[in-house]
Amino acid sequence: MIELTPGKLWGMRRMSGENGVFKMTAVDQRPPIKGPIAAHLGVDEAPWQEVARFKGLLVETLQAQSTAMLLDPHYAVPHSLDMLSPTKGLIVTLEDSVFKETPHGRLSADIDDWSVAKIKRMGSDAVKVLVWYRPDADDQVTQAQKDYVKRIGEDCARFDIPFLFELLVYPLAADRHQTGDYVEMRGKKAEHVLASVAEFAQPDYGVDVFKLESPVNAAEADGSAGVQAIFDELGRLAGRPWVMLSAGAGKAEFRAVLEHAFAAGASGFLAGRAIWLDAFKAYPDWDRIRAELEGDATGYMADICALADLRAASWMRHACYGPDGARFTPADAGFRHGYSGFGGA
Repeated sequence: MIELTPGKLWGMRRMSGENGVFKMTAVDQRPPIKGPIAAHLGVDEAPWQEVARFKGLLVETLQAQSTAMLLDPHYAVPHSLDMLSPTKGLIVTLEDSVFKETPHGRLSADIDDWSVAKIKRMGSDAVKVLVWYRPDADDQVTQAQKDYVKRIGEDCARFDIPFLFELLVYPLAADRHQTGDYVEMRGKKAEHVLASVAEFAQPDYGVDVFKLESPVNAAEADGSAGVQAIFDELGRLAGRPWVMLSAGAGKAEFRAVLEHAFAAGASGFLAGRAIWLDAFKAYPDWDRIRAELEGDATGYMADICALADLRAASWMRHACYGPDGARFTPADAGFRHGYSGFGGA
């Protein structure tokens, strides 16, 4: 059974609605925003002001329906933090978007001069980390990724802040479909997604919420019993609250993924491009971007939020917390003798 310390319980509550459902919007994407801007302008690196401006629009137009927003420290935090309503949960990214590609697999690392301690000090409600993982990658690579996640889990426990963990499978050198983009891997195998979740669901990693990709390609989420059985297994292996990511899927495809996920016990979503990518394609027409964010994007957000409220499972009643659900009693965390749930910076 998972016991929640006060900081983790408070952060989890801040990220979700009163019904215990997560309706979270991702604004932390870097390459998927920087790349198209740079290509349009014919430059190697997208101007900071252009990337930050788009992220600011996302916060401004999409936060009303979100329970929490996921921001990155390079662009969204410095430009948009003052736009974020204090009634919304704040999740901050720790991992660098530039991963190390080796002949044997991908390696993750923190953003330079960034840490769980700093994320906690800035008042964030949770730490988010994305890790590329293939269970069949080289042993040294998989061990390095495991060690990386375990260290972050330990830091999140030390500073008493929820650890929101995102997993993505990726192509190895021998795979047919190659891409370094932050998109769903074509031809991915469900067993790779499931085995990855099973590994990081072990208690040593300290994961509080999983942010998971569809175990089948989004286009294959067809409502069939066979696909639903795979999602059911995903939820069983997670063993704690979990939400779905969109990985660049289209609106209709992601909605179909959510139908399967909610039927399997998911507690909501943390999505970005499925919501706002169509509007971003209008760059650099800022008036049109805003109009489409306020129109189609908010309309889609309203639709999947309604779906989540109707069918998603409350994280607070997840079986991992026992028959009484997620709760905190002072004696559980040492309040009887004075709380000491986190160390110094």
